Amino acid sequence: MSLKLGLMTGYWGAEPPANIIGTAQQAEKLGYWGFFTAEAYGSDALTPLAWVGAHTSTIKLGTAIVQISARTPTATAMHALTLDHLSQGRMILGLGVSGPQVVEGWYGQPFAKPLSRTREYISIIRQVLERQQPVVGPGPHYTLPYPADAPGSWGLGKPLKPITHPLRANLPIFLGAEGPKNVTMAAETCDGWYPLYYSPWRQEVYAENIASRPEGFEILYPMKLHITDDLEAGRLEVKKNLALYIGGMGAKDRNFHNELIVRMGYADAARKIQDLFLDGKKREAVAAVPDELVDEIALVGPKDRIRQQLAAWDDSPVTGLMVWPKAEGDLETFAELLLDR
Repeated sequence: MSLKLGLMTGYWGAEPPANIIGTAQQAEKLGYWGFFTAEAYGSDALTPLAWVGAHTSTIKLGTAIVQISARTPTATAMHALTLDHLSQGRMILGLGVSGPQVVEGWYGQPFAKPLSRTREYISIIRQVLERQQPVVGPGPHYTLPYPADAPGSWGLGKPLKPITHPLRANLPIFLGAEGPKNVTMAAETCDGWYPLYYSPWRQEVYAENIASRPEGFEILYPMKLHITDDLEAGRLEVKKNLALYIGGMGAKDRNFHNELIVRMGYADAARKIQDLFLDGKKREAVAAVPDELVDEIALVGPKDRIRQQLAAWDDSPVTGLMVWPKAEGDLETFAELLLDR
């Protein structure tokens, strides 16, 4: 089965990206399957989808991801059902817990128990979309209605059903997940999964966790794709990102990305990268990222080399790749590499 191709635009930097509508329209014409946005602590993931959806007609509109701490589950469900109606059934709701720095620093909420919080969150969204009965949440993280004996309660809350009938009760819900238990939950409760790092040569890392996935379950991988004749320079761009995530994201003893690289068989490299990065030796940390790791999780090099590497991805559980065009012509080149095979 050929891989789907998604256009990942992420979240904005200091300013919005240029020509977002033109880029989305071109991707749609080229046969891209989806247009994906994200959020951190600047731009949000939902507003751009409404803007792009108004100027396109067939490309899927997905969040990769919406942070669950940013909105209550019913508020997120309202966003999803509204965008699904406006886009005539093109919405994909991608969720994720983000990280403790953002959740506690930006949203002012505790990061505790992300697994059970996510499970509750998804359950409530499903209730809203199914609209079979008034929505209730037993808690402990999301209690609906708000208890009459809780601080500040007026005691007037009652279970409600959405006024607007959702276009699709089965609107796809994807989960951005990295830890084994979170990935297992994605396979059991969601329609798709966004890995952070995945290697088709090490499928055993997640094989058990996705074994229960239903038929049609999507795995969309955010692929770092660099077409270049200078293999070393192309790898360097990927290594910079890996060094940041493996070495600098989270605390020394609580870095989920580092833990994943350990599970992938690079324990010594993960420890060295983190030690160097946290010691302020960022250039050395980048240099410590193994070439082999880059080649397993990214596509780098001349077109012929990338075509050869794609064979492993075709034979993996991954169903689609999300790519970031960086230069003029990348959209067409990526479509040529991945869709015209």
